[in-house]
Amino acid sequence: MTFNAKLATASLILAAVLAGCSPAGDSKSDAAATAAPSVPAVADIYNFRIGALEAVALKDGELDVRNDNQTFGMGHTPEDVSAVLTAAALPADPIHLFIDPLLVRDGDHTVLIDTGAGGAMGTEGKLLQSLASAGVEPGQVTDILISHGHGDHVGGLVDVAGALRFPAATIRISAAEWTALKGDPAMASLVRAITPRVKTFTPGEVVAPNITAVDIPGHTAGHTGFEIASGDERLLYIGDAMHHSVISVQRPEWPIAFDGDSTIAIASRQALLQRAASQNLRLYAVHFPFPGLGHIKREGDGFIWVPEA
Repeated sequence: MTFNAKLATASLILAAVLAGCSPAGDSKSDAAATAAPSVPAVADIYNFRIGALEAVALKDGELDVRNDNQTFGMGHTPEDVSAVLTAAALPADPIHLFIDPLLVRDGDHTVLIDTGAGGAMGTEGKLLQSLASAGVEPGQVTDILISHGHGDHVGGLVDVAGALRFPAATIRISAAEWTALKGDPAMASLVRAITPRVKTFTPGEVVAPNITAVDIPGHTAGHTGFEIASGDERLLYIGDAMHHSVISVQRPEWPIAFDGDSTIAIASRQALLQRAASQNLRLYAVHFPFPGLGHIKREGDGFIWVPEA
């Protein structure tokens, strides 16, 4: 079995509902007031700043998930899901997701948060191309922060032969998530490859300069967000606390198949929305439309996603 096949097997729920992916489209790069590109804007990267830090949204790929009552809105009909999507002027089927890892440059540290699917799960595997567009070679990445061990977040750690794609990088993952990953037989080849480079952490630890691990429980055993801080500015990378910019935000109480503990994940999602809206948090949502950067705003009795770009 190839390594990519093992990744797909390790994400059984996700692989079962994928209907394929759509080609990446061009993204407008109109910058918000906080954005300050350090390299020319191109279709697969988006440059912005977090205080004094340079950050780059990176495209890895896109996914289409069927609206079939098996993934989003479990316990609700596809028509219920369709109504929410069409009200937001989105197609009702399939449900479109993105995979947008994040790069942060901080002095001598070049930090990559999550690594995409590595071309598995029907995705394009554009991460290395996006890094090249940002002027970064794989050997220049010093730190990799993993939000959790699903294939669309760890797949880019190794190539099809099982060799490390980022040989100089320290790979940081929560202790609970690392234990779960090591216990998954389908991920054995990945675990063997990355073990010499892995350092574990617990929530609340500083995992790279100006980056702190934030516990966002429910999705997986050790699912983690990352708060990036510089001066008075903050950005919270939310991992898979939310998957869709409309469904997850406007119907946070709806279970989704990807969450390991649905009850805890729903509570985490609702708490995050409340906090983000109340504190005007700047968020980075890896599965939201590229570049995944924006805020949560209150609207009526609920919330909406307001993209920054």
